[in-house]
Amino acid sequence: MSTLALLVVLLLVVVGLMGFAGLALLVHRHPSWAEPVVVAFAGVTLLCAAASVIITR
Repeated sequence: MSTLALLVVLLLVVVGLMGFAGLALLVHRHPSWAEPVVVAFAGVTLLCAAASVIITR
């Protein structure tokens, strides 16, 4: 795997962790957002699965 691909994966992980922390704080402060956040996590999971297939090729 090239250095550029590794940097892109690292960036995706860092941004993903920051997004997860922000959503966790949002759900903690506003419990009514719990259901939309779960749907968003399902979408992110599908996106990560697609990215992993692309990266492994």
